[in-house]
Amino acid sequence: MPETKPNETQPAKIPVTVLTGYLGAGKTTLLNRILSEPHGKKFAVVVNEFGEIGIDNDLVVGADEEVFEMNNGCICCTVRGDLIRIIDGLLRRKGDFDGIIVETTGLADPAPVAQTFFVDETVGAKTTLDAVVTVADAKWLKDRLKDAPEAKNQIAFADVILLNKTDLVSETELKDVEMRIRAINPFARIHRTHKSDIAIDKVLGQGAFDLDRIQALDPDFLEGGHKHFHDEDMKSVSFSTDKPLDPDKFFPWIQELTQTEGPNILRSKGILAFKDDPDRFVFQGVHMILDGDHQRPWRADEAKVSRIVFIGRQLGTMKLEQGFLACVA
Repeated sequence: MPETKPNETQPAKIPVTVLTGYLGAGKTTLLNRILSEPHGKKFAVVVNEFGEIGIDNDLVVGADEEVFEMNNGCICCTVRGDLIRIIDGLLRRKGDFDGIIVETTGLADPAPVAQTFFVDETVGAKTTLDAVVTVADAKWLKDRLKDAPEAKNQIAFADVILLNKTDLVSETELKDVEMRIRAINPFARIHRTHKSDIAIDKVLGQGAFDLDRIQALDPDFLEGGHKHFHDEDMKSVSFSTDKPLDPDKFFPWIQELTQTEGPNILRSKGILAFKDDPDRFVFQGVHMILDGDHQRPWRADEAKVSRIVFIGRQLGTMKLEQGFLACVA
């Protein structure tokens, strides 16, 4: 992970939104809303389907948009190279658009898609993963969480969740499904929607993946040492300490942890206060891939508290907490 401060003269990176959600949840409806709203911005769109005959491309409106269809395999497994190639081609024509939207097939695990923006240096240098947006079907999500691991991954990995088709369920059912979502991912923002109708500024330009909103997502995050939310096999654990961390302890620990436990860790993120360092250090991880940098100086009115979150399967809470606290300077 880089420890250098970002170069102020570097051109602004192009934000990328990964749009995911299980089959039939309303992803294409949301995408069409984004493309047809009078926001004055231009987006490049990468649409992925599973199967040799693609139709999603024909379902996407907006003749002015750049739509690239990838129908030779699921974006999350066989065609990451294609995704890199397409985005690299888009970047060569920078200036033509304000952002990139990648709509995955309903059967995709968004984690490998997100990894694309870290594993390829060219893509990573020019783009920033703005947020993973998951559209969830309020009526059927509970069933999908039982029988479709992809649906659970999509919820666990999300920064923003649209709980869609709210007109098909009662308020009691809505609260129940929200509780199940929170058991898997307590940090994503949830918006209730009907026909994916939502203000675009609540979906795009979230800056969610850079973690600056972690405290806003969970106002109680600074209170108490750790807490965890858990589903049957997926859970979230978080820890915090007001004692400064030693970078020479933390980086080896997090590197070894993600290399050994990476397959079980869908997301890891943290805002860290290092000893004798005036700046906040922000890091994020996708399975075994880590990225991090100094973000900004700690403000005089904020407590220098390090906080870290893991979302995944078979997470050993006690071991994680011991490892984290052992990094205190």
